[in-house]
Amino acid sequence: MSVKSKRSSGLGLRQLQQQSLRKEIATICAGGSPLLVSFLVVALFVAGNLCAWQENVRPKLYVTLADKEYLRFQGNESTIDYFKLVLRDPNSNNLLVGARNIVYNLSIYDLSEMTRLSWYSSDDDIKMCIVKGKDEDLCQNYIRVLAIPSQGTLMSCGTNAFRPLCRIYSINGNNYTYESEKPGQAMCPYDPTHNSTAVFVDNELYSGTVADFSGLDPIIYREHLQTEQYDSLSLNAPNFVGSFTQADFVYFFFRETAVEFINCGKSIFSRVARVCKWDKGGPNRLKNRWTSYLKSRLNCSMPGDFPFYFDEIQSTSNLVEGRYGHANSKLIYGVFSTAPNAIAGSAICAFSLQDISDTFEGNFKEQSGLNSNWLPVNPLNVPDPRPGSCHNDSRMLPDLTLNFKKTHSLMDETVPAFFGSPILTRVSTMYRFTAIAVDPQIKTPGGKTYDVVFVGTDHGKILKTVNAESADSNKKVTSVVIEEIDALQTNEPIRTLEIVRTTQYDTPKDGSYDDGKLIIVTDTTVLAIKLHRCSSEKITSCSECVALQDPYCAWDKIVGKCRSHGAPRWSEENVFYQSVATGDHAACPSGKMAKDANAVERQGYRDLEYDPQRPFRDQPADKIQFNSENYNDKGPQITPDLINAQYTVETLVMAVLAGAIFALLVGFITGYFCGRRCHKDEDDNLPYPDTEYEYFEQRQNVNRIQAEPKLLPQVEEVTYAEPVLLPQPSSQNKMQHSPKNTLRKPMGHHHGVNSETLFQFQPDSYNNARDNYRGRDNFGTLRSHQGDNYRRGDGFSTTRSVKKVYL
Repeated sequence: MSVKSKRSSGLGLRQLQQQSLRKEIATICAGGSPLLVSFLVVALFVAGNLCAWQENVRPKLYVTLADKEYLRFQGNESTIDYFKLVLRDPNSNNLLVGARNIVYNLSIYDLSEMTRLSWYSSDDDIKMCIVKGKDEDLCQNYIRVLAIPSQGTLMSCGTNAFRPLCRIYSINGNNYTYESEKPGQAMCPYDPTHNSTAVFVDNELYSGTVADFSGLDPIIYREHLQTEQYDSLSLNAPNFVGSFTQADFVYFFFRETAVEFINCGKSIFSRVARVCKWDKGGPNRLKNRWTSYLKSRLNCSMPGDFPFYFDEIQSTSNLVEGRYGHANSKLIYGVFSTAPNAIAGSAICAFSLQDISDTFEGNFKEQSGLNSNWLPVNPLNVPDPRPGSCHNDSRMLPDLTLNFKKTHSLMDETVPAFFGSPILTRVSTMYRFTAIAVDPQIKTPGGKTYDVVFVGTDHGKILKTVNAESADSNKKVTSVVIEEIDALQTNEPIRTLEIVRTTQYDTPKDGSYDDGKLIIVTDTTVLAIKLHRCSSEKITSCSECVALQDPYCAWDKIVGKCRSHGAPRWSEENVFYQSVATGDHAACPSGKMAKDANAVERQGYRDLEYDPQRPFRDQPADKIQFNSENYNDKGPQITPDLINAQYTVETLVMAVLAGAIFALLVGFITGYFCGRRCHKDEDDNLPYPDTEYEYFEQRQNVNRIQAEPKLLPQVEEVTYAEPVLLPQPSSQNKMQHSPKNTLRKPMGHHHGVNSETLFQFQPDSYNNARDNYRGRDNFGTLRSHQGDNYRRGDGFSTTRSVKKVYL
């Protein structure tokens, strides 16, 4: 089946394989044995469960950039700068990057240093930091917060040798003049490695960080307002990863130890919290506490009867607005991962701002007792006015509302993933997702728009992906990984990704347009790369260009080359050919790349593991590799891959199932014909000859009664032991053999007839009467095979063998 016909039928490769497998099973089961049918049902169940997990979608391109393909800035080469991209200067095309003791002002065009703002900690602060037990490298001033309160003013906050401090500078061109400073506690972290976030809104700085030297006092802070101190119901060891503002609220994203899960063990959940910008605190003792603070759980999981959760949020994008399906929505994208000691998995999920708001308007969650489960609060028990909402003057709120909010900051409902499932998942022991940036609503020829998502990993890789269904539906996900980019010389984690655009376009040699750059920030370096690589001269056909499924790229039929977003007449569908949803276009002739893509998808276009030592492993032949070794002035080269595609899980499962089915069929047919040829007589199929069943100590009896001849044909014979009640013996025998007689009694001077002990030893009488009393041993154990004439002294005979025949 060709790529075009397969996609037009609306079925993917996995669905076709499952349908084919079901048809084969139905055909075989029509005349197969029960064992064969059971095996096939189990096999289909296993295959179906494998298909339920979203596979590792392989990239269309593996990209290794040459030196000329990226811009690089490296500050202090001898120490770690802990770079943090925090601000873009709105008055110029410059980036303000916080680092160790310095704020770098870099040009967007080439990352050249325009100027720098130096701010070193005092010697006294450094000495005190060392006395407190910190390393000298950490006892520096790492800039973590930058904001522009007003035009010509810069606010900067740094760790200042574990004594946070904030300063105000005036900006005169490229010069910075110190004006004032104030304590930065609760605005800036103490340690440069602490996760924190801050956003400047309406001339106020909102921060999520820690407020003490040890890092044990987490806080969401705006000047004079904060969350409850050392309150696990409010914040329980959080790691803040992002924040933004929208309408009347400021939102914070973090992960924390789940207090509602504490009775079942320790687990980390992802949260979104919000506070009202107009919050003025409460009355009296609550005047410095938030009255509007609420939080909800973010649900990024693989759907199903038993969802698999990616519980730990790592990073968030900016709030983006666009059209998805047939409705407009505001989305926030987040990177999630599993726990460090769990199955290594990462995922990208999007959340609608409307869904987030709906959870804050839903039910609250509470724990009625220390050992009780967390359950939703009855709406009738929620006070009025509703806790957590914005009020004109929060200082006038009643105590009932404030007390309820203090113990009920957690919402019952979780925020669902916008598209119903993660946009992209990755199961890999080699890397996890760490950072994310989104270029929203890239318009393709024909008017459809897509969000292009860039994801950084802790192994120095960058994935560029897109949801191919987002333009037509907000309930479906089709993951397309366009590129896997290796731009770093070392495998260090990527901390921040940012997409920046200039006011004018750069003009490369091939005449296409590049209207933006991707800024990559690690602890030691800052890089800038192009957003796409579709302008290569090596992409020579329409089918090759369209098969990339890159919203930045389209085939220009007039010029006869693959061009990028921003080219003249880009929106005209009859001039530029592109199809992000399918990867092929009716106007494009069948090309080499399209054929290869179809072959690759059949042979294993998806992979489950990535080997960093072999970056091009399993790459299909004649795929584009942007490798610095074969790079020249004409651009990246197309080189054949030396390693063919390996078999995938789907191919392996199908091969194993086919082999098992074939083996079962051969065994069944062989056994059938052997049975027909070597069949036995009718009499041989009768039940086994009758044998007496020894109820007690069967192995000690060597005198077996011969089987009786069968008089009637038997369908089933059951042999078992049946006790028989006999007439009562005389009182003397009854007393002699009663259960009480086994009790130990006082011993006389001689052993008479009536003297008894717990164990009876009768050497003489036993030898003389062994023929009449052979069925009892020294412990009173009864023996079978004595016939019906033997009787015990207690009124019961031994068991006898009884046979019942069912005709």
